[in-house]
Amino acid sequence: MKTIKDLDIKNKRVIIRCDFNVPIKEGKIVDDTRIVEAIPTIKYCLDNDCKVILMSHLGRVKEEADLEKNNLAPVADRLSELLEKDILFSEKTRGEELEELVKSLESGDVLLIQNTRYEDLDGKKESSNDSELGAYWASLGEVFINDAFGTAHRAHASNVGIASHLPSAAGFLIEKEINALSILDNPEHPFVVVLGGAKVSDKIGVIENLVTKADKILIGGGMAFTFLKAKGYEIGKSLLDEESIDFCTKVLKDYSDKLVLPVDCAVTNEYTNDEEYRIKNVDSLSSDEMGLDIGPETLKLFEENLNGSAIVVWNGPLGVYEFEKYKKNTDELLKYIVDNNIKTILGGGDIVAAAANAGYKDKVYHASTGGGASLEYLEGKTLPGIEAVK
Repeated sequence: MKTIKDLDIKNKRVIIRCDFNVPIKEGKIVDDTRIVEAIPTIKYCLDNDCKVILMSHLGRVKEEADLEKNNLAPVADRLSELLEKDILFSEKTRGEELEELVKSLESGDVLLIQNTRYEDLDGKKESSNDSELGAYWASLGEVFINDAFGTAHRAHASNVGIASHLPSAAGFLIEKEINALSILDNPEHPFVVVLGGAKVSDKIGVIENLVTKADKILIGGGMAFTFLKAKGYEIGKSLLDEESIDFCTKVLKDYSDKLVLPVDCAVTNEYTNDEEYRIKNVDSLSSDEMGLDIGPETLKLFEENLNGSAIVVWNGPLGVYEFEKYKKNTDELLKYIVDNNIKTILGGGDIVAAAANAGYKDKVYHASTGGGASLEYLEGKTLPGIEAVK
């Protein structure tokens, strides 16, 4: 893969597509991980006397009301703190005001352009990879660096569009992500996959791609109950992905030696954090109960299957992680892999957030910054944002 070090960027206007899609509440950034991860690529450009132009999306923009809440101005402030320098900020995504700012750039300057998805307000020009928009943005720079792994699975005007007009390469974050995830292409063994989250349909591609490579696939989260239903168990009011039952039945039949399902779970009668739960075996749920987490015996079973693993990839929490009561076993399994120094890749999204919350994110081999992108990589799909800079 071609990286920023393969291009001549000295003294040039370099456009860097970053992933600054960070949680912001009341104008304050809640988690700046993605901003911090972009700093090495930005600093490399500054060390090469570049004029740096940063672009990113933030949230979704469908109507006028979305503009204010998805304003990138707080990101400019945080970048200024991290880089210890003033950051120029363009409120406009195109036009004379932006062009004048670009023209005024000197070596060592950094300009952040407003949320690229502001362009979605008029015909989804960013998200649909509008060719005219991609060409316009490309005209602002001389070199393009894609460092936004979080959107690498999407073909947008600000990644694929710009890359089709300029000398392009990947930044250090994308290089790090691909180097880490590529060890799963031909993994060491024992290779164990842990899958949680809500719906089986979200993970069908991952299961199909990894079940032939993995020694074991441990299944928790809400998706486990669709597998249990496929085995004929009463799952009560637990989450059911009915359209995926046939898929679960087939996988259980073809790979019964590889799939490990819960044997017990934490059940309650209401989807709430307030009601007390009880532990029940998975074959003893009543019609008015729902499972919201794996149970202690399942945790032991999962730990036994992880013991001695060479590589683990984990996507999705094992319980309803937003409820305090049902975080415990996800946290316990994270603690187990860290305490036992198991080489683990966390596949972005909720499981990385859970690991950060529990203090384990920086203690695993790799915690991906891109949930959707890492999931599609695990499915064996091509990522357009990376293909475009190859």
